[in-house]
Amino acid sequence: MIVDRIENFEKYTPLGQRISLALAYIRATDFSQFEVGEYPVSGRDVFAIVSDYALKPESQGRLEAHRKYIDIQFLAQGGESIGYLPFSGQQETVAYDEPGDFAFYAGDSSLVHLEQGMFAIFYPEDLHMPGIGEPDKSVRKVVVKVRG
Repeated sequence: MIVDRIENFEKYTPLGQRISLALAYIRATDFSQFEVGEYPVSGRDVFAIVSDYALKPESQGRLEAHRKYIDIQFLAQGGESIGYLPFSGQQETVAYDEPGDFAFYAGDSSLVHLEQGMFAIFYPEDLHMPGIGEPDKSVRKVVVKVRG
């Protein structure tokens, strides 16, 4: 997992062409003008999902992981906490769904707080639990999916 502010995106260009492309796209885009939905950046190798949602208490969160895609989660508006736990054989609570590229896991995570303008990169070995915070607050988040 990597956490930083989007203005520092150039530090992460050595992580690969697709991650570099995704971070540059986030940095150059005003997501306040976008409708909720999916947007291609580079076909199915890199695409963005814009979402608006209400936060939930940690007790309602679930740790997830992906196998095909790296998540770059960017807070375009608001802030949220995201649970994080490195994968080390935790039990699946919901089996891997190949079309959706996700599985859910048991485990106790540590919370990392992201404010507007911050991003987190989650690799397949990074269990993460997004959307945690005060239930009366909402966020606009962009998740850029990067094929691993």
